Amino acid sequence: MDFDQRLHNVTIIGAAGKMGSGISLLLAAEMAKAKNRPENKGSSYRLNLIDIKDEAMDGLWNYMQAQLTKIGEKSTVFLRDMYKNRENLVENFDIIPQFVSDALSVIRMGTDLNMAKNSKVIFEAVLENKDLKVDLLKKLDSLCPDDTLYLTNTSSIPINVLNDEANLGGRIIGFHFYNPPVVQRLAELISCDKTTSELKEFSNELAKRLRKVIVPANDIAGFIGNGHFLRDGLYAISEAKRLAGDFTLAGGIYVMDKVSRDLLVRPMGIFQLIDYVGVDVYQCISETVDSYIEGEDLKDDLLQKMVDKKVLGGQMADGSQKDGFLKYEKGRPAGVYDLDKSEYKMFDPDGWSGEVDRKLGEYPDGFYPWRKLLIDLKKNDKLSGFFNNLKSTDTLGAKLALAYLKNSKEIGQKLVDSKVANSAEDVNAVLLNGFYHLYGPINNYI
Repeated sequence: MDFDQRLHNVTIIGAAGKMGSGISLLLAAEMAKAKNRPENKGSSYRLNLIDIKDEAMDGLWNYMQAQLTKIGEKSTVFLRDMYKNRENLVENFDIIPQFVSDALSVIRMGTDLNMAKNSKVIFEAVLENKDLKVDLLKKLDSLCPDDTLYLTNTSSIPINVLNDEANLGGRIIGFHFYNPPVVQRLAELISCDKTTSELKEFSNELAKRLRKVIVPANDIAGFIGNGHFLRDGLYAISEAKRLAGDFTLAGGIYVMDKVSRDLLVRPMGIFQLIDYVGVDVYQCISETVDSYIEGEDLKDDLLQKMVDKKVLGGQMADGSQKDGFLKYEKGRPAGVYDLDKSEYKMFDPDGWSGEVDRKLGEYPDGFYPWRKLLIDLKKNDKLSGFFNNLKSTDTLGAKLALAYLKNSKEIGQKLVDSKVANSAEDVNAVLLNGFYHLYGPINNYI
């Protein structure tokens, strides 16, 4: 069965979730394009979007309509070419609604798993829970043809575990989108030793059609992206605890978030990134990876304490950030959670946070925030100059940053040495494209 035949009937499970909705949008847009190719004229396409609650599906429909319109507005040159033989479609105000209509016409929404019955491809994007995924995959495989292909968005569970426990015979692959799937450039593809060649070829072709940067990862829990992110975050937590004697734990969290954002020149501080993913999701990744990796302690009791307090981070329905380790006002960190007092300690430049900043010391010459360097053609030279100055700066902030950079590099190298990643270039590609870092962790800056 060729690629386009596979695309005639696709199902996404967990379609209304944060990841599932983005995957749904990408597939609907791709199927609208496919059905308008001359060679596919007369072919039918169906995208089954399944989730557990009807009200969630209502929100998904509204999301799809709005986002497909935005995609159309950004793709007018492509759409003009796609509809060039349609004499009734001349102006953008004709073409864009037609594209939206074509995409929405392939969609069927519901909460009944039986909708997936004749699917040729199934995306699984449910909670990061092995037993839930295995149970779901078993049910789907009992409904679907013997040649149905399964793509799981798991970010930490080994693919061979899902394959063996659901008895899929190699018809499953890890297709790890990054959040949000529509924006993030990366697709991390994880095969197990039994994954079929057809599924590997299909997944690579799909990633190319979705214009993703493809990075293969080997089937070891956490893979490349979360393998680095988990260990990077656990290092920051351990450092925050170490600094608590001088700054309190809340102060230590503030320090490590600030250092990892500013002095490592990243888009977010590490605790802000954990909040963005969700403290509970991060803790789940921690528990999962720890259960499969021997010889490493990949858990921390601070995560469980935050979850027990129901301080979870994540996003609101409109995409705004929920409070987690940090409190957010107008989308920006404005305070840090004090676990002992069960309340937020708001930043105070004239008080405690200002005093912490003074102890961290002045930033070295050549410092630029991440956003300013993002589109700078000379960013590599500027980063090199900044990190050279950082190495010659004798401040607490500089020392913490250099130690963080060294540890991050060691994590990256360990992913190569333990054969999670095939090369240093693959590790760097994941951090550059999946986390929007300006440089990879395996570098010559330190």
